[in-house]
Amino acid sequence: MNSPFAAETLLFERSRPRPEALRVIYGFPNTYSVGITSLGYQLVWAQLASRTDVAVSRLFTDVQEPLPRDPELVGFSFSWELDYGNLLALLEQLGIPIWQRDRHDCHPLVFGGGSVLTANPEPFADFFDVILLGDAEPLLEPFLTTMVQVRTAPRSQQLEALAQVPGLYVPSLYGISYTSTTGAIQAIEPLKPTVPATVAKQVHRGNTLAASTVVTPLAAWEQIYMVEVVRSCPELCRFCLASYLTLPFRTPSLETLIPAIERGLAVTDRLGLLGASITQHPEFPALIEHLGQPQFDHVRLSLASVRTNTVTESLAQLLSQRGSQSLTIAIETGSERLRQVINKKLETEEILAAASHAQAGGLKGLKFYGMVGLPTETDADVEATIALFRQLKKTAPRLRLTLGCSTFVPKAHTPFQWWGVQPVAEKRLKFLKKELAKLGIEFRPESYNDSLIQALISRGDRRLAPLLEQVRHYGTSLGSYRRAFKELRGQLPDFEAYVTANWPEETILPWQHLQSGLPTKTLQNHLQRAIA
Repeated sequence: MNSPFAAETLLFERSRPRPEALRVIYGFPNTYSVGITSLGYQLVWAQLASRTDVAVSRLFTDVQEPLPRDPELVGFSFSWELDYGNLLALLEQLGIPIWQRDRHDCHPLVFGGGSVLTANPEPFADFFDVILLGDAEPLLEPFLTTMVQVRTAPRSQQLEALAQVPGLYVPSLYGISYTSTTGAIQAIEPLKPTVPATVAKQVHRGNTLAASTVVTPLAAWEQIYMVEVVRSCPELCRFCLASYLTLPFRTPSLETLIPAIERGLAVTDRLGLLGASITQHPEFPALIEHLGQPQFDHVRLSLASVRTNTVTESLAQLLSQRGSQSLTIAIETGSERLRQVINKKLETEEILAAASHAQAGGLKGLKFYGMVGLPTETDADVEATIALFRQLKKTAPRLRLTLGCSTFVPKAHTPFQWWGVQPVAEKRLKFLKKELAKLGIEFRPESYNDSLIQALISRGDRRLAPLLEQVRHYGTSLGSYRRAFKELRGQLPDFEAYVTANWPEETILPWQHLQSGLPTKTLQNHLQRAIA
């Protein structure tokens, strides 16, 4: 079989490691095609592979580069919760105990990073020696430098030294006590006086953001070159992890953005502009004008979700000329009241105008993101979504309209982290499906059961680890999780306590010792404002 690595075009200089270089395996707990499409994975791998003091080999579930026999570090980029089963399987394949407590001086240190672990690492904490919280750019250098300094020391000393580095979280150095086996968290404390009481996520503040370091026909998006146009989002919708977790909002200047884009277009004609809210880049109109020039006529351009009130006829026109059939916008709900609750600063007129501009600019379709089960939602709010789509049909009759809809899931470090999943959401998804079908609108709901699993992991504490280990042998359905909860009854809180319960604001949260974007007090103020 031909190696997929042979098909890669690299956009950086791969170094020749020195003989004494640190031996590292850097994995992604999914297939090559999925992993290599992750911009975060590409960024970290390129940083490792361009150093002479590191010898790095890549590992995926289906392929691998030649691996060192005795690695010193084994790391994973972790961006989808349910990939944890693959992660544990890869550790077993490498002969590494999956539990941190079972590893000895002869084993490599296992580290992890990525959005899942920065948000709430606790359900996975017992599988990792070190977790990197926040952006890779400011974390990797001090992590590797410290590791090189202590590489010959006993494991316990290595972990203590790494725990001193800002943003490096060593879970085994923190003790967690509970009011009872199945009760609430009582305290989270460092086990040694030298260990910091809290760990703060690290933030990249440079004038450049990430761009693809490799282009390949075997990526999930074939031959795509990705450029991060913004990081975070200034809107602060109350439920949104992408906004709160990645604060502050950062934008590179066009002076660095345009050369980055041109570097990629020298090797491919597919360009993806990424970010939670790319049209809010202060120079976005100038960027679009630049890409509208005749020398880019051959380029196929795709955009991540754009803010509704920035959809203009000229943007739609450029996208349709550059091979895009449709555009995606997040509206969350058709209810003006509920949009105020969640801090979605958006008027119904702006949504209708976006549809009108998309149609006039020659796009064929418009995709919407929606959500059910949001805090304080009523049946009337869901009916308002149906009413909105009726208006959209009249406003832009030629557009193919699609609504992708998820169930609200409470996320750590957001104002709605205290609010549980609303079981009525399941009924509301069915209602939307039935009513939108009458209007001829395509409805793509995310699985309600999957949302419950997501909520469990997003609000979980360390007591979940044995349950997760058990579930991976049963399959990933909700039934598997319920079965494991039954078998472990009495050893951890019940399923509902994690998933559907509203937590009092004074609850000690599993991630209380990990500082992310905003202080707890500020999040509580945002929650009060939402409910008011």
